[in-house]
Amino acid sequence: MACCHHYYALAEGNESAFAIDVASITFGHGVLKEAGEHARGLGMTRVALFTDATLATLPYVTDVRSSLATAGIDVAVFDESRVEPTDQSFLAAARFAAEGRFDGYVSVGGGSVMDTCKAANLYATHPAAFLDYVNAPIGAGKPVPGPLKPHIACPTTCGTGSECTGIAIFDLLSMQVKTGIASRHLRPARALIDPATTYSLPRNVVAASGFDILSHALESYTARPYTRRAAPGKPSLRPMSQGANPWSDIGCEAALKLLGQYLERGVNDAADHEARDNLMYAATLAGIAFGNSGVHVPHGMAYSVAGLVRDFRPAGYPEGEPIVPHGMSVVVNAPSVFRFTACACPDRHIAAAGWLGGETRGATEDDAGEVVARQLIAMMKATAIPNGIGGVGYGREDVPALAKGAWAQQRLLTNSPREVTEEGLEDLYLGALAYW
Repeated sequence: MACCHHYYALAEGNESAFAIDVASITFGHGVLKEAGEHARGLGMTRVALFTDATLATLPYVTDVRSSLATAGIDVAVFDESRVEPTDQSFLAAARFAAEGRFDGYVSVGGGSVMDTCKAANLYATHPAAFLDYVNAPIGAGKPVPGPLKPHIACPTTCGTGSECTGIAIFDLLSMQVKTGIASRHLRPARALIDPATTYSLPRNVVAASGFDILSHALESYTARPYTRRAAPGKPSLRPMSQGANPWSDIGCEAALKLLGQYLERGVNDAADHEARDNLMYAATLAGIAFGNSGVHVPHGMAYSVAGLVRDFRPAGYPEGEPIVPHGMSVVVNAPSVFRFTACACPDRHIAAAGWLGGETRGATEDDAGEVVARQLIAMMKATAIPNGIGGVGYGREDVPALAKGAWAQQRLLTNSPREVTEEGLEDLYLGALAYW
């Protein structure tokens, strides 16, 4: 936090305070078997258990379901969550939730499952037209009117941090773009995080998830500082993604240091349980951080990369429909973006590169973008991440459409430390076509 003082300099008329919102978290081996006691403590008597068809057959869901039954809680299972959910899959989940009249929710799965559960809880608790709560300018961006039913989130991948955030992401099929819903009310009441759930994950899933952690932490650390936002008219208008702040900095630094030590190990050796345990912990730390600060341009660009996919089908993911997994769709943009943003806070970019294991001795402010990009590219190569957006099927001719989709992600773009235009997004995509 050497750069904390000048980065958070106060300005007349701007924000002078930051908020800290944190989920209640239990982390460690075997904690999924505690779900019943936690649910009962939250007053649940009839629970909707969200998962997907693959996970429904695995021990993690069995452990949670058995624990809920032992606690005397009635359980109904929804196992139709999609990997990379859509507005249609959110609506199907919401219908299940509304018809079931549940007083509590439990999700067991990756970010897609947890986000599906958040959306189902939202629309069953506060019915509305689907786009009402969706981020502007794609949706109306209306605030969620009040608390939801309690939700216990049990992540089974080490990346999204969704168990710690009030964000739910989906593909809007009519526009072929990713967008989301963001509200403090969506944040789960409790997270039960067992790192052993990652031991059986394919390497590609760990790689994509791991770079999602990295992007959360690096984007949050380099985000526009909270003191550059206009002061809200009242405290309730303070945004959840408030920009970098001293609280989020702590989680970002810790997560980046863990990733520098364990990401390559965790991807390349499934038997390295120490590495995968630490990746899960890094995901938690980064989730807490970006849940309070927000991410910026790499995530904004990722939504087009994922939403416009044509025929990319990575190993380790469900066969059939093409997909660019979320963390992969983010990191293929990242070196290009951080070369662009480095001049806004070079000391932060250099520090982050060093925490990730990069060589920073003698680096000057002018070197900052290349220092962090070089380390990201080295880590991408070491974990077999595709070579930029060209590696997932895009060419120069796709850049205008990619930029148009990304430009709609204003919630994310305005959190950048450096202003970006739609034309500037085209340049960033061109810079992300290939790195080696």
